[in-house]
Amino acid sequence: MKITKKNGTISVFDDEKIVNSILRANAEVPEEAITRAEAAAIADEVFSRLTDESEIISTADVRTCVERLLCERGLQETARHYMEYRK
Repeated sequence: MKITKKNGTISVFDDEKIVNSILRANAEVPEEAITRAEAAAIADEVFSRLTDESEIISTADVRTCVERLLCERGLQETARHYMEYRK
């Protein structure tokens, strides 16, 4: 799968970037601590959900999907920090 970045370039989807972003956002919320394995599971789910939709996705699609998955798992504060970080 490929991703269209904000500047318009297209690159290969890298789920490790999602994992690191989730963990950075989660570091601000100690009461919602998650492991790298949990963050990786979320990134895998993002890949799975978005692969079904298109061959090329946008960074906005990824952000929306990550936020939704964090909220589905009860990690609302982490989702809020993730969205603030990504702006």
